[in-house]
Amino acid sequence: PTVCPVGNHYQIMIVTEREALLSVQVGEKTYYYHQNGIRLSSPGVHQFTIPMSVLDTAGAYTVIIENMIARQPYFSTTEPAYELQYAFHPLTKQENIHIYHLADVHGKWEKAVGAAQYAQKLKNLNSLDLLIVNGDISSTSETFEDMTLVYKIASHITEGTFPCLISRGNHDLRGIGAQKLSSYMPGENGKSYYSFRIGCIWGLLVDAGEDKPDTHEAYGGTICCHAFRMEQDSYIENIIQNASSEYDKEDVKYKFIVSHIPFPFKREAPFDIEKELYARWGKLLKDHIQPDLMLCGHTHDFAISAIGSDLDELGQPCPIIIGSDVKKTEDNEIILAGAYIHLSEHQAEVIFNTDKEIIYSDMITI
Repeated sequence: PTVCPVGNHYQIMIVTEREALLSVQVGEKTYYYHQNGIRLSSPGVHQFTIPMSVLDTAGAYTVIIENMIARQPYFSTTEPAYELQYAFHPLTKQENIHIYHLADVHGKWEKAVGAAQYAQKLKNLNSLDLLIVNGDISSTSETFEDMTLVYKIASHITEGTFPCLISRGNHDLRGIGAQKLSSYMPGENGKSYYSFRIGCIWGLLVDAGEDKPDTHEAYGGTICCHAFRMEQDSYIENIIQNASSEYDKEDVKYKFIVSHIPFPFKREAPFDIEKELYARWGKLLKDHIQPDLMLCGHTHDFAISAIGSDLDELGQPCPIIIGSDVKKTEDNEIILAGAYIHLSEHQAEVIFNTDKEIIYSDMITI
């Protein structure tokens, strides 16, 4: 299972490759994967929505599996139920918070898992507090394996025991399977953008969609990301109007923006899209939400960009960490790096590392 924070709930995502009835038990209550009272057994990603307070208090959950023998109009049959039990560790600390960020894996899942595990060993950690998987985990959304690879990575790193925030990248919009992507990923009312709470961290997940104009020939008329962004623009305004129930709560200590694409950055044609809208987003976020950190991927590089840096063209709302570095060696071997982030006393220690070494580290004030 992968436990994903969305709003003030967790969505427990479980991949199944065969027909099965699944349920999740937390304390005395059982949660079902269903539509209007009909339990769904089809292969795919089964999703269970559980209030954060319930799972945080319980500190454990049980997955109950009944493999389907025959689903029919009367007297459906299943194999005997079996249970898998998981401890769950919510983020309860105010300081000494350990986060790992991955993006732009493009199928190299072993490298991604290795990078996160290397950071844990480096810091002598039994566990991280939060994993962020920030888009382009596969290069396209063509197959079931493409669209569920993110959960393969998350399950190896989290083992279902701590939260994992998942966002969509621009490559996820490509391929025939992208039409079904919303049913494979966490989200709020089918939307891939939402606010979230993880302990003392409040965040806003922004989805910039594709990286070129909707009319670009590569898309063949299959996207309408401008309309999608305008819908999201209204959502950001609504978040600001409801600040007291979102980021202005007394128990919020850190505020994050998570976006696969670092939309305030300088870009060349044909990627220099939505300048006016992206500048507006940066100003709204800076003037009202005042985030501490923005976490991004997309550039296939690592960077810590301060406000006003050479990368900042449209007005960053805060420091931006680009936590993806993808390169090839002379022997054509892929090197993939992620970003370890340690929060304490409004300082962020940032380490960019592969599965074998540290490539850069720095300390920033937030």
